[in-house]
Amino acid sequence: MAHEEVPSVSPEYARHLLHQMLRIRHLEERAAELYTEEKIRGFLHLYIGEEAVAVGVMEATRPEDAIVATYREHGHALVRGMSAESIMAEMYGKQEGCSRGRGGSMHLFDRDLRFYGGNAIVGGGLPLSVGLAMAKKMQEQPGIVVCFFGEGAIAEGEFHESMNLAELWQLPVLFVCENNLYAMGTALDRSESQTDLATKAESYNIPATTVDGMDVLAVEAAATSAAEAIRAGTGPQFLECQTYRFRAHSMFDPELYREKTEVEQWKKRDPISTFFERMKTHDLLDEADRDELERAVAQEIDEAVTFAEEGTWEPVEDLPRFVYSEPEAPAVGSDGHSSSSTP
Repeated sequence: MAHEEVPSVSPEYARHLLHQMLRIRHLEERAAELYTEEKIRGFLHLYIGEEAVAVGVMEATRPEDAIVATYREHGHALVRGMSAESIMAEMYGKQEGCSRGRGGSMHLFDRDLRFYGGNAIVGGGLPLSVGLAMAKKMQEQPGIVVCFFGEGAIAEGEFHESMNLAELWQLPVLFVCENNLYAMGTALDRSESQTDLATKAESYNIPATTVDGMDVLAVEAAATSAAEAIRAGTGPQFLECQTYRFRAHSMFDPELYREKTEVEQWKKRDPISTFFERMKTHDLLDEADRDELERAVAQEIDEAVTFAEEGTWEPVEDLPRFVYSEPEAPAVGSDGHSSSSTP
């Protein structure tokens, strides 16, 4: 993609953005390999091609913000600050993983990072984000809630309910729609009579912006502007990032719903390659920078795989943990009888 303007970024920041996108790409490509080797089991939804969205949006967040993601969330978790080791161990099902190996690929979670999902349900994170934002508002806590979802979620009732309540209650939510054109295997124009997704958000009186989701700088600028408006108390915002996944919906997907020529055309807009070439044109990055980053990222992912391989399985006797809460012992009164009302 041609860009004539000189990017207003430093070489150090350009390097940072490239590094983050490469980390996602390498993690995802390695996960695909491990899945074919049956080291990773269950479902696996890859983010390859969409890296600019996660990186651009996360640059607009702060530590006090809450993040709600989808089942295609490895990239979001990684750039939010979760270690590649923790993510890989979780995908392996090892107890050193972020969810003790119980969640797997679709349920990455980290309370300290305020990363509340991974969510396996289409649109399932939308009402959660409204609840988190309402709690922040009622408790006068700092920060906003950033909710990622695909365009397929817009066909769900949760989207409309969540948008409506967020606006009515003026909640601090940034709704980020990652529009990759295919909800699983259904093209957008086959599921939505109105394909202008920003218009849907605006119907709830929510300010909406559409941005090129293959351009990390454009995503960052739009996300930053929206986040600043929310922090100023203006209520929710909607950001549509028009992007594309280069891989199938999941590792089980035979991908019969789109032409290979279409995929190849989108690959020409690879967010990593186009960003690097743009930075290179303006003398902000060079081949040596990319080679160095590629080596560093490869080592990081190798170490994550080793960590997962050497991880431990949860003992069988621990399986009932977290299934039921442990009941508290009933208080005993001075007469020696339980004060509990339970018979």
